[in-house]
Amino acid sequence: MRSYEELLERALAELPKKKVVRSERFEIPRVRVQREGSRTIIKNFSQIAKTLNRSEEHLSKYLVKSLGTAGFLEAGRLVLQGKFTEDDVQKEIDDYVRRFVICRECGAPDTEFIREERVLMIRCLACGAKYPARGLNV
Repeated sequence: MRSYEELLERALAELPKKKVVRSERFEIPRVRVQREGSRTIIKNFSQIAKTLNRSEEHLSKYLVKSLGTAGFLEAGRLVLQGKFTEDDVQKEIDDYVRRFVICRECGAPDTEFIREERVLMIRCLACGAKYPARGLNV
């Protein structure tokens, strides 16, 4: 039988020489807004939803509700009634990410929506945590 020190030295010798470092970072695309009269159009809405791994319907429903306006999807863009700045919309998208994308257990952005019975749940693909998505059921 080997001693603890021998086993520890053997394990340390088998570790890779290079450190494994993940340099990738989760980055939310900046909102690109265009105004047409009293409407605000989010031009890169489809790209934002895809980056967040969320449906356009869920994200648009959240934005419409949180901005207190009406809106509709049109060819990968979200058209909102009213005048909103890029900062207004970006703030709401950042709030959405904190509530519905980032895992509250491990902080990873690798989450997905699943439905259990009639409850919308968020499941983390990184750590396996599962918890209810509170506030907006789509």
